[in-house]
Amino acid sequence: MAAKAGTTPATYSPSPTTNNKKKNRTPLFSDVDWVRPDGRDFHQCRPAFLRTGAVNAASGSAYAEFGNTKVIVSIFGPRESKKAMMYSDIGRLNCNVSYTTFATPVRSQVSDNKDISSQLHKSLEGAIMLNTFPKTTVDVFALVLESGGCDLPVIISCASLALADAGIMMYDLVAAVSVSCIGKNLVIDPISEEENHQDGNLMTTCLPSRNEVTQLTITGEWSTPKIHEAMELCLDACSKLGKIMRSCLKESASTSQE
Repeated sequence: MAAKAGTTPATYSPSPTTNNKKKNRTPLFSDVDWVRPDGRDFHQCRPAFLRTGAVNAASGSAYAEFGNTKVIVSIFGPRESKKAMMYSDIGRLNCNVSYTTFATPVRSQVSDNKDISSQLHKSLEGAIMLNTFPKTTVDVFALVLESGGCDLPVIISCASLALADAGIMMYDLVAAVSVSCIGKNLVIDPISEEENHQDGNLMTTCLPSRNEVTQLTITGEWSTPKIHEAMELCLDACSKLGKIMRSCLKESASTSQE
């Protein structure tokens, strides 16, 4: 496995707010003043490490490490579809997400791969210029090496980077961030332990440069003000994550030219 140049771990946390202070308390999720298990502030994202060219045999690839969540994505194509299909003026996108057997402490904890694959497809489809490769297929294979929370947002962001590395024409990169509602608090980029105690989750997938949302997923019960606050946190973080992703691609391009 070889890799092109990547970025050092960088932060993409949204702008700090006045009511977001770290508490010196034990992580009791039932307590109003609980502290996050990894010591982050409620509105602080995990450091993000990204690199492209992780798989030589693929048309494009990327590796993403957000805290303990580690994902590698390989792109193959555009290539002629193996399945018989009628002529189409636009290309076809296939997405497949799988987990390693050691991704989680307990194997039964692995999420539904088909559901995650479907959500990945929905998030990416609107960003890809499918009309640029008619009659052909682009295959996206995402492998979760370690599941540490916020798996889907990391998969989506990593897949977008891999597509760009493969030279697939896109309107913009795709960045994804999620927020969990735990009691009265909104927690951005939650880890697995926090997701297990959340009352609801909101995930935003967007095109950072165009400020367009490609997918919004909400689970649990949310008040309108909480939705607005969570959306603002996600969009701010997505914008900063998009800059980190573009920096990774620029570094990779500069290294390949040397």
